[in-house]
Amino acid sequence: MRLNDFLMKALFFRPEIPIDLCTSAKRFLATFQMKRSINQAGLDNLNARVQEDLNYLMLPSKPWVPRQTYNGKSVRDVIIIGAGMCGIAVLAQLQLAGIDNSIAYDQADQGLEGPWVTSARMKSLRSPKALTGPALGLPSLTFRAWYTAQFGAEAWEQLGKIPKEQWMEYLVWYRHTLELPIENGVRLLDIRAASDELVEVCLQGETGGRKEYARHLVLATGRSGLGGAYVPAFLDGLAPSFWAHGADEINFTGLKGKDVAVIGAGATAMDNAGTALEHGAASISLLIRRKEMPQINKMTGIGSQGVVHGIRDLPDAWKWKFFDYVAKAQTPPPRSSTLRVSRYPNAHFYLDCAVTGVRTDGNRVVVETNQVPFEVDFVIAATGFRNDFFGRPEFSSIAPYIKVWGDGVFTSDMGMAHKFLIDSPYLGETFEFLEKEPGTCSILSRIHCFNDAAMLSHGKLSGDIPAVSTGADRLMRGIAASLFNADREIQFKALQKYSTPELAGDEWVDSTPNLESQNKTVS
Repeated sequence: MRLNDFLMKALFFRPEIPIDLCTSAKRFLATFQMKRSINQAGLDNLNARVQEDLNYLMLPSKPWVPRQTYNGKSVRDVIIIGAGMCGIAVLAQLQLAGIDNSIAYDQADQGLEGPWVTSARMKSLRSPKALTGPALGLPSLTFRAWYTAQFGAEAWEQLGKIPKEQWMEYLVWYRHTLELPIENGVRLLDIRAASDELVEVCLQGETGGRKEYARHLVLATGRSGLGGAYVPAFLDGLAPSFWAHGADEINFTGLKGKDVAVIGAGATAMDNAGTALEHGAASISLLIRRKEMPQINKMTGIGSQGVVHGIRDLPDAWKWKFFDYVAKAQTPPPRSSTLRVSRYPNAHFYLDCAVTGVRTDGNRVVVETNQVPFEVDFVIAATGFRNDFFGRPEFSSIAPYIKVWGDGVFTSDMGMAHKFLIDSPYLGETFEFLEKEPGTCSILSRIHCFNDAAMLSHGKLSGDIPAVSTGADRLMRGIAASLFNADREIQFKALQKYSTPELAGDEWVDSTPNLESQNKTVS
């Protein structure tokens, strides 16, 4: 996929919105014109250290999964859709575990996977710089090792938060130093059952459409997960030229001198508001439904390995209790992101200001609220994402059969009926989909939801930096066990066939024939 093609596909949520190709191209070029390594020798040494660490741990493990074919075509053990942070973490874990017949596909060009240099508008990551992310337990694979190898320990100590462009560079390095098999410019079109044990994956690449077969399919599709942007109903009739979702490609240069309303108070709202102000917006009106801004990130307060490993085993009612509480409390935007906006005198925070409707008045937009109307030139809806299998054509073949929390798992006595949570897939032990009605779509057990939609079933193991390695390890172990169990007859035959002797037979002398004479001597 060429850059222009990517930019035209970037708005997969609302493709009718015109894209500012100039701004997008500048952002793309800026990412790859960053200050390069000031110590290439240091980075070369780190690459050698990674290989040494892997050798010491006898990794990658030897390949052990028997190859299969279907209708004359090779079958992949695992296909991963998405080569962002989560996708490459899973792929690396599989490769290191000897499941080497696996591959990841991503519709973006190399270096543009995930949101980091496309839709993400924060200046730096929100996570603390020391988190190990996708390092899989190897110190030499951490961002810290990558950064320090190039810029030194003193620079690391002086670094505040990680610039998002450098995080993207790190992920590109991670991919190459582990030699991960990834094909870019490939889009998922459909998922079907080829048989009870094989997934048919329909793909579209630069050379056209094709079908591939896999024993397991992993959907590492990021924040949008299994749906897309959540768009409030009051925006449905508004022309695309007047508004955008916070995850859309937005022509911020075109907002210079314009009055802009931003709906929401989360991190995405602040990032979009800050970007608009930095591009010369005349005014920003943050329309915030809540009477008070959330100030405490509750999940951070109990962050621990207990949370990482324990959420999955909680009773369903307790899982809902935790995330219901967090949803009600809401997560505050980072302090730095909020100050990025509030330092501008033409930025205004309007609390207890719920939007009730929008309408156009000539070339302006009137945003009706429970307070007063706001007349602006453009509206940015920082309203989050939704789970909606039916809204994504690539999931249409399996969507009717997937069990979600709203299919009898959630009950009213568990707490508030948050739609995003109710629509979340109800997942098995290895992030696999479960059937709404047993026996209707058995192939779902081989399709794994390793994205943000897995949060309610597994915790934040497949969408955020802190625990992605743990999530990748959990998924790998489950897939490995499934593959071995499915191949148990082949594995047993290999056990029987193995005939390499450990002993040559000349290492001892059998003393049994001498037992009788020895017994007489004793008598």
